[in-house]
This record gives sequence, structure tokens and C-alpha cells, in this order.
Amino acid sequence: MKEKKQNAVTALLEYAGNYKILTFAGLTLSAISMLCSIVPYVCIWLVARELISVLPDFYKVLNVETYGWIAFGFAVLGIIFYFAGLICTHLAAFRTAENIRKIGMAHIMKAPLGYFDNNASGLIRGRLDSAANDTETLLAHNLADIVGTIVLFAGMVILMFIFDWRMGIACLLSAVISIIAMFSMMGGKNAQLMADYQAAQDRMTKAGTEYVRGIPVVKIFQQTIDSFKTFKKAIEEYSDKAEYYQGKVCRIPQAVNLTFTEGAFIFLVPVVIILVPGALQSGDFIDLVTNFIFYAVFSAIISTALAKIMFASSGIMLASTALKRIDLVMKAPTLKNCHDPQIPKDNSVVFKNVSFTYDGSSLPALSHISFKAEAGQSIALVGPSGGGKTTLASLIPRFWDVDEGCVEVGKVNVKDIDQHVLMKQIAFVFQNTKLFKTSILENVRIANPDASYDDVMRALKAARCEDIIEKLPNGAETILGSEGTYLSGGEQQRIALARAILKDSPIIVLDEASAFADPENEVLIQKALSVLCKNRTVIMIAHRLSTIVNADKIIVLDEGHIVEEGTHQELLDKGGLYHKMWNDYNQAVKWKITSEKEAL
Repeated sequence: MKEKKQNAVTALLEYAGNYKILTFAGLTLSAISMLCSIVPYVCIWLVARELISVLPDFYKVLNVETYGWIAFGFAVLGIIFYFAGLICTHLAAFRTAENIRKIGMAHIMKAPLGYFDNNASGLIRGRLDSAANDTETLLAHNLADIVGTIVLFAGMVILMFIFDWRMGIACLLSAVISIIAMFSMMGGKNAQLMADYQAAQDRMTKAGTEYVRGIPVVKIFQQTIDSFKTFKKAIEEYSDKAEYYQGKVCRIPQAVNLTFTEGAFIFLVPVVIILVPGALQSGDFIDLVTNFIFYAVFSAIISTALAKIMFASSGIMLASTALKRIDLVMKAPTLKNCHDPQIPKDNSVVFKNVSFTYDGSSLPALSHISFKAEAGQSIALVGPSGGGKTTLASLIPRFWDVDEGCVEVGKVNVKDIDQHVLMKQIAFVFQNTKLFKTSILENVRIANPDASYDDVMRALKAARCEDIIEKLPNGAETILGSEGTYLSGGEQQRIALARAILKDSPIIVLDEASAFADPENEVLIQKALSVLCKNRTVIMIAHRLSTIVNADKIIVLDEGHIVEEGTHQELLDKGGLYHKMWNDYNQAVKWKITSEKEAL
């Protein structure tokens, strides 16, 4: 348990950077605040001693007012120091969370684009942004409370043993029992139970989010929660762990903890009863009564201090879990940029004996792939689903780096080309288009931030987007997603094509650009593609075989291997896999719904 706390705090302080000094300043001020808070209790003891010593002649009291002002002054000082300490720790916490986000974003900006295929934006945000928020409580409050409470305990122990060590031991006995009870709940073998409990809670939250997103599908098919077994299982797992941990592991220790911390006073009574006879004989009865009053009042601090420790410990556990999620982002693979970058000599694309396997997979996605796309050629990639088409195309812009062999662009290994130069060489149009919640103008201009308004409008015109612009209330300045302004899948695809046209890259990678378009949009998309692909090297992934019959070369992939290669007619003449796919495609195109009468 101690090691986990140290690791969490140390890791967070590394992210704090120059603001680490604010954390230490806040902890120091919190410690001073706790020391100041002890003084009023000492003053109470002094007042009680003086009042008892002059009984019943209270007019002889001389220092009560002085003690009262001292208590008030230190109480105010304690509040001021604590407030100042919290300002420091909060500033440090906010800046640390900011640094975590900045460092995390800077790191994932260096990750290959393929990383984002397996790590959705919501997952990354949950790991980075939400986890950064979880660390704020530890730095802003918990650390200050822990340090302050430790100092408070140290001061308490000293005072308790100064006035009467026997009553001091009686008071501390309740603290010892409480600490043992808390350790039995959160330490030793139960520390893992707490971690499992937190993990089950995280899984339930994640499964719940997925279930909510899938509610439309569940409602369409009239299913119940049982249809989403992952969510149901996550709820049951969390329920079981919560019931076991809270009901069995924590029930008795927590009852003992609360009983003895809230009832610390009970340990003083037998001690006083034992000490009274001796005090009466020695004449120290008044001192005994005074000390008893002091310890009775002072024992109330114990429950407050121990409660702070318990809540602070849970904050450290939460921060430790958050740091693990942050580490998942910080450990994301990064693309290594070359030290001596080279410039591509032309627009050719060459695969030389390329093999690639995804992390965690035992089978290669691509195995010993070799082919060449000359500058200006159009290459079509076809084959069964899962054959490796998208993986092959993603290796050109270094979405992933190859395991064996090399990919060359312009006769230069892509690993030897500066990443910014490589990305300028290639334009992409994917099946799933991503548009930002901003104007159409800015959505297109993101491909070339220096482009003028006229340049963007020409790109939109070339992408056959005139009808989209005309129907929108503010034309190209219309903000997407606002006031019910949304585009269909085919319309979004044309906006994406306008981006690619504005980027004006010599190499185009198309991943079934018209897959989700209706017939009307598909015609417009094909016209836009003819403009985009003119005089450029094109790598096209296609499922609609009719769109690639004029490609310079068709490469047929199956299970990560090139099984056929040639023009459309050459592949038909071979009578292999492509020939079968072509026949299946034509059958699918001719398929239509018929009435029972027509079928007869």
C-alpha cells in the first residue's frame, strides 16, 4: 500500500514540472495550519486549569481573556494558512492536470494513425482527460490532508505525553484500533480486492456507455437488457464485488473503526477511575480533573483526523488507477522520424517483400507483398473481406510501420521521408468520413490552411458540391451540426473529396470512396473522383468491381497474399479468384425483388 502511494505521488509530481514547488508550499502551509489548530485546545486546558484552581472565586481569574484571544488568533491563523495552502495545492493540481493533457496530446500526435483505429476518441479521452481530472483531488486536497494529519498526530502525541502519558496512551489506543481496522479493509490481501472493485466499476461504466449507444438497435429488434450480455455481466460482476467487499470485508472493520474513533472518550474513563485514589492522596486531584477535561476535548480530533486519512487514501487509490490509464496513452507507439530525411523523386509507390502483423495477432495481415505502381498509374486492390486491402493501403502513409521489407514512395523508403513531407505527398478519402462541427469552408480548408476562399470554392465545385452549398442557409459558411444542419453520407463524402482536391497531393489513396452513397451521389462522386485522380498515382480499394475495370493494374489479395495481378481482362481470362468475384458481383447487380406472380 505504501509503495502504491509513493509511486502515484511521485509520478504526479513529475508531471507538475515547475509547479512542483507550489505543491510543497501547500503541504508546508497545511502542516503549519494543523499546528495552529492545536493551540486553541491547549488554551482550553489552560483556562480550565485556572478556573478550577480558583473555585469558587472566579473573580481571581487573570488570564482567561488572554488565553481566549490567543486561541482566537491561532484559530484564525490556522484558517488563513490552510486557505493559502489550498490555493497553492489547487494551482499545482490544475497545472499538473493541464500538463498531463498537454504531454499526452503531444505524445499521441506522434503515434501512427493506425493507433486511432484501435483506440477510439472516446477511449483516449477517457484515459487522458477524465484520468487527469481524477488526479486533481489527490493533489488539491488529499496530499494536504495527509501531511496535515500526520503533523497533527505528531503534535497530539507530544502534547498527550507532556500532560499525562497515561491518559495519552488511552486516547491513542482508539487511534491504533482504528488504523488496524482501516488496514484490514484496505491493506494486505484486501488491497487487491479494492483494485478489483475499482476495475469492475470501470468495466461497468464502459459497458453501460456501449449499451446506451446500442439502444436504437435493441429497440428495433424488441430485445431486453439480456440481449446485451456484456453489460449485464458487468453489472453482475460489479454487484458481486461490491457486495463482497462492502458487505463482508468492510462491515466489521468499519463498524469497529467508527465505534472506537467516535467513542475515544470511553478509554479515558477507566484510566481516570484508576488514577483518582492516588490523586486524592497526593493532592493532584485538580490537575487530574484538568487533564481529563483536556483529553476529553482533544479526543474529538481523533475521529476527524482518521476520517481524513481514510478519504485521502481512497483519493490516492483513485489517482493510482487514473495514472495507469494515463500510462496507456503515454505508452502509445510513436513513429520514429529520420535524422537525415530524403525527398521523394517522383510519385511512384513500391512494395518490396512487405510483411506486417498487428499487435496481439498470431497471423500476419500481410505476407511478402511486392508490387509497383508507376507514377500516374491507377492500382486497384480487391479481394475478400479481411484479405489485407486496407492494411496494405495504410502502410503507404505509415499508419503502421512494416515488420519486414519496405514501402517506397518516389524511390525513397517511407521511413526515410520526413513525416510532414510524406503526408503532403498523399491525400486520403476513406469510407467513414469525419467532418468537424464548423463551417463547410473550414472543413475543406483544413487540407490546406493557406488556401484562399476562392481556392476552397473551386475545390468544392470540382467535387460537385454546388447543390450542397445552394441548399444551405449560409452557403459554404454554414456551421455543420448547428440548427439542424446535417449532411447525408454521400454529401459528406463529396466534402471529403473537396478536401483531397484542395490538398493537391500527387498520390491518392481511396478506400471505397463511394461505398455508402446512393445512386445520385455516386454519380457525382465518380465525376469528382475523375477530377481528383487525373494525372496522379492512385491506390484504390474497391468492392464495386465496376468502378475499377479501367484501372492500369488490379491486385487481388486473399489472406494477406497477392494471389492475382493484372488488368481486368487479363484476370478474367485467368479464370481465378477475380473471375469468380466478377461473376458474383454481376449476379448481385442483377438481383431484384420480384412478386410471387413474376416468380412463377
